[in-house]
Amino acid sequence: MDRETSLAATFVQLADTLVREFDVTDLFDRLTTACVDLLDAAAAGLMLADQRGTLQLMASSSRAMRALELFELSHDEGPCLDAYARRSQISVDLRDAVARQSWPHFTGRAMGLGFTGVQALPMRLRDRTIGSLNVFHTSGTRLDEHDTSLAQALADVATIAILQRRRMDSSEELAAQLQTALNDRIVIEQVKGLLAERGRLDVDQAFAVLRDFCRSSRIPLTQTARELLTGRRDADEVLGRTVPFDPANPHEDAQ
Repeated sequence: MDRETSLAATFVQLADTLVREFDVTDLFDRLTTACVDLLDAAAAGLMLADQRGTLQLMASSSRAMRALELFELSHDEGPCLDAYARRSQISVDLRDAVARQSWPHFTGRAMGLGFTGVQALPMRLRDRTIGSLNVFHTSGTRLDEHDTSLAQALADVATIAILQRRRMDSSEELAAQLQTALNDRIVIEQVKGLLAERGRLDVDQAFAVLRDFCRSSRIPLTQTARELLTGRRDADEVLGRTVPFDPANPHEDAQ
C-alpha cells in the first residue's frame, strides 16, 4: 500500500479500539510497527508508567530496540524518560555533544547499536501522561515537522484508546491495567523464544510470524501466546508447517 492508504488503515485500526474489546498488547505492537512503516524509522518503542509512576517497556519493534530501552531504564537516563517527565517532545541527534552530555551512557549504547537520532513523544491526554512513544533513526534524516505531528497523533490516538477502554477513574486503576499489559508482554517474550527455537528463526522473525498468524486468524495476540505457552496450541500451526514423521520419535507430532 502507498503511504496515504497505510496511514488511513492504521488510524482506522487504532480508532476501532475505541468501540470494541481489544488486545492492548496488539494495540502497542500496531503502534510501534506503524511508526517504523509510516515514518521510515529504524525502530520504535513504547513505555508506560506502572503503579509507582515508573516507566516500563511495553513494546519494541526489534530486539535491538528492546535491549536499548531496557538499558535506558536500568541506567535512568535517556530521551524517553525525559519526554515522559517533561510531558514534551524531544528530538535529538545523538552525534551532537549535547546528547553525550545529557545522557552519556545511553548515547554511547545507542550509537553502538547504529542509531544516530531519536524522537520521544509523550503519551498524554490533557493533564494525564501515561508514557512515551520513541522513534529511532539510523540515518542523518530525522522526522520533519509533518512526520513529528503524525507520530504524536498516533501516540495520542493510542492514549485515548487506553484511557477510554479502561474508563479510568483513578490512577490506581490505570496502573493496575497497565501492569496486566506488562505481564502479557512477558508471556509474549517467552513465546517469541519458543517459536524462534522451534522454527530456527531469529527472535524478530519469530515475532513477525506470531503477529501475522494472529492477524490472519483474527485471534488476539496474548490469547495465542498463552495457548502456545500452555501447550493448548501447537507451535507448528503458528509457524505454518507440519513436522515430518520421524520413526525414531513416533510421538513427536503429539508434543
